[in-house]
Amino acid sequence: MLDLKLHDIPATVARAARAAADLEVELVTVHALGGPAMLAAAVTAASDRSAVAAVTVLTSHDEAELGAIGLEGAPALAERLARLALDAGCQALVCSPREASSLRALASPDVQLVCPGVRPRSSAGADTPDPRGVVGDDQARVATPAEAVRAGADWLVVGRPITRAADPAAAARALRDQALAARAVPPR
Repeated sequence: MLDLKLHDIPATVARAARAAADLEVELVTVHALGGPAMLAAAVTAASDRSAVAAVTVLTSHDEAELGAIGLEGAPALAERLARLALDAGCQALVCSPREASSLRALASPDVQLVCPGVRPRSSAGADTPDPRGVVGDDQARVATPAEAVRAGADWLVVGRPITRAADPAAAARALRDQALAARAVPPR
């Protein structure tokens, strides 16, 4: 995944998406806020060589942050942007695990859901700001690997819980095991 989060005029984004496809990346990200023309230009330029993943709402945005830029309601905004992206032909959506379930319901099964904001449950438990015991760093809308998988995530994006761990390999294995265990549990 080439996570550039492209957001510019359609011609500029098309050139960047074409360059990403020339590099043979599997997935290139664009901001859905760029609008329908920009999204369609990225999909056309990437052709069948790279999939285009549209970022809906950044996981660092909470309601106050969205309000400050004139937007409201992360869940409704994520759905609106996902529809724009799907109508433009995007093959993947980047969304908070908290919106994954609703976006999975509106997307076809071949659309991939990429979920950043995946964090392990903290040993601090109730001492964390999140009542579920999940530490989000600067991420506002987070979930555990198991919650993300159960919500419909195809790909989990985990950074600092691994890179800042005392034993990054062990942290990665633990997160992987949590995700795999959730996959083994049949959905309700």
